[in-house]
Amino acid sequence: MDRLIYTALSGMQASMNQQRVIASNMANAQTIGFRAELLDQRPVTIEGKSLEVRAMQDGEVRGATMDQGELVQTGNPLDIAVQGKALLAVQAEDGGEAYTRRGDLSISPSGLLVNGDGHPVLGDSGPITVPLGGQATIAPDGTVSVTDPAAMDQPPQEVGRIKLAGWEGSPIAKGLDGLFRVEGGGALPSDEEARVLAGSLEQSNVKPTEVLVDMIDAQRLFAMRTKLIDTARDCDQGSAQLMRLS
Repeated sequence: MDRLIYTALSGMQASMNQQRVIASNMANAQTIGFRAELLDQRPVTIEGKSLEVRAMQDGEVRGATMDQGELVQTGNPLDIAVQGKALLAVQAEDGGEAYTRRGDLSISPSGLLVNGDGHPVLGDSGPITVPLGGQATIAPDGTVSVTDPAAMDQPPQEVGRIKLAGWEGSPIAKGLDGLFRVEGGGALPSDEEARVLAGSLEQSNVKPTEVLVDMIDAQRLFAMRTKLIDTARDCDQGSAQLMRLS
């Protein structure tokens, strides 16, 4: 009966992990540029001649649905929506290069161009810095230009170009901070064909109705797996009674 218990317990843990993913997706249904998380479940076999028939299940968030979300016009010149499948390169808290679709950009008090999560936006030569007091605009190819309000007759000054990275063909994984990274380290190459739409934002690609259905399915599956443990207990009790009779 221990095999049945292992199977049921493993399934219950998988259902709990699935519920956490569903809860995260539901909580981020209104987060700019959020990508619905996907749970990657893999079997983990217990080593040993008498134990290899028992396999637990390990579930982690390693990927996400990369479908494009709805585009909403905001009129803010620093809001950008990445068109196509490219990702916006940002600097993570550990100083490494990471990627996101969140394009609600702003200029920090120190002049750094940051997104809504506070991550500095990366250009060809590192984080992009914008002179304070200038009026920044972003071209479709990601070029950031600044105009001096005191010299409106002068042409805009280019201060950098946002790195738009192509991820297709490269193994990327989503971290707990919501950022994508290259598995094993490294950086994605720039996608020279990628374009951004200024004055617009891409919404989350989470579909609340589908998430609710997934939540109900996960709850029912957890209940079914709980009954398996009750079944194993009943079988053990029946076997013990037969042993006493003999």
